[in-house]
Amino acid sequence: MKGASQFWVRAAAINGLLAVAAGAFGAHALKTRLAADRLDVFETAARYQMYHALALLGVAWIAGRSPSRWASAGGTAFLLGTVIFSGSLYVYALGGGRAFARVTPIGGAALLAGWVLLWPAAGRPARAGHDRGDPGD
Repeated sequence: MKGASQFWVRAAAINGLLAVAAGAFGAHALKTRLAADRLDVFETAARYQMYHALALLGVAWIAGRSPSRWASAGGTAFLLGTVIFSGSLYVYALGGGRAFARVTPIGGAALLAGWVLLWPAAGRPARAGHDRGDPGD
């Protein structure tokens, strides 16, 4: 494994690790310290971080089989979306102001864009001499 595929596996591993750690932290250390609604927000952040860590493994698989700008763009959208979506929810749940919750939809839009960008990356077979899924293809 090398190149883009290796990068996306590492990004998935880091996000998966952080999601499990956040989930355990929320379930144990925060259970008695946060209001129920804030704990739910924290758990949502951890859950979506894990979902998109798994999505990054899919990006790694696609990038390893048929590297394309679409796969890289999808992975980038997942990564940025996770930072903004889950990050803003973590901060809000831990006592940050409503301003943090207001940026969450931006992260959600980036996560949705990641899924949309995977469609052309995986949707058609490669042709000899062409980079599969490139916009100019």
